[in-house]
Parts: sequence; structure tokens; C-alpha cells
Amino acid sequence: MPLSMASIGEHFLIKKINGKEEVRRFLENLGFVAGAEISLISEISGNVIVQVKDSRVAISKEMAQKIII
Repeated sequence: MPLSMASIGEHFLIKKINGKEEVRRFLENLGFVAGAEISLISEISGNVIVQVKDSRVAISKEMAQKIII
């Protein structure tokens, strides 16, 4: 299921990152790699704030749909 459909406050493991190579590389630089544990902090209009590797990162709805949990 894509990250954009996740429930707030739960912890998830990233299974895979979809999208073009440049999108995958961008997300990887932010810490979104397969096997990483993330938790959804909040969601506003589909845009999400995610806790990943002791950092909070805000990503758009489109980016969240490319992260499969």
C-alpha cells in the first residue's frame, strides 16, 4: 500500500520505492530506502510529514504515493 494511504501514528517498513530514477534517488537521499522504518506524523490534503531516521521530513502527496509500505 502507498504511504499516502497510511494511518497517522503507526510505524511501517518501506518495501519499495516506485518512480523514475531521479525520484528514487531524491527519496533515497532523504532516507527513504527499502527496509527503513518510518512513521506518519501528520497529513494535510494528502501531503505528509514522516519521521525517518530520527528526522522529520515533509513530502508531497505525489511523492508519498511512490513509497510502498
